[in-house]
Amino acid sequence: MIESGIFYIFATTLVAAAIGVITFRNPVYSALCLVLSFVTSAVLWILLEAEFLGIVLVLVYVGAVMVLFLFVVMMLDINVEQMREGFTRYAPLGVLVALVVAFEIGYVVLRDAGAQPVKSPLPAEGYSNTEALGAVLYTDYAYAFELAAMILLVAIVAAISLTMRKRAQVKFQDINKQVATRAEDRVRLVTMKSEPRQ
Repeated sequence: MIESGIFYIFATTLVAAAIGVITFRNPVYSALCLVLSFVTSAVLWILLEAEFLGIVLVLVYVGAVMVLFLFVVMMLDINVEQMREGFTRYAPLGVLVALVVAFEIGYVVLRDAGAQPVKSPLPAEGYSNTEALGAVLYTDYAYAFELAAMILLVAIVAAISLTMRKRAQVKFQDINKQVATRAEDRVRLVTMKSEPRQ
């Protein structure tokens, strides 16, 4: 009973945060709502006894990817109004897709409402789903895991390269020019005759 209450609280928060991601006009607020949705999703994973996935969701997505995303959002000159122009144009299609997904979820829930719940056997003593997941991940799916790491690396490099572009009317330092300066080029001593005091 308590687990059901916790599930509904965090599921409602997750849906509200996901709606906030696409409705907020400020991209920083949208990113913070995305962080909230990741954290609530991690809680739902933990309720499903997938502790490793929940912790990885918090550490990797909230701790690394979202921080990088926030830096990219704040460093790039994003025209928010131009990005929001197509929101109302594609809103009917988005509502239609949301209704189809809600209908599919409702169909599955109502179809299985009368079925007897299947009780999964308790894990053996000393069983760790993190160890089992790691064993599968680094044996059967090792190449896919390395490929995902390379894709994330390319995404990080691309995000950094986007911020290094040349922008007009932006002041920046020219280190080579500063180091090559001489005192004779910067300071000019002028000898002036003293004027009598009035």
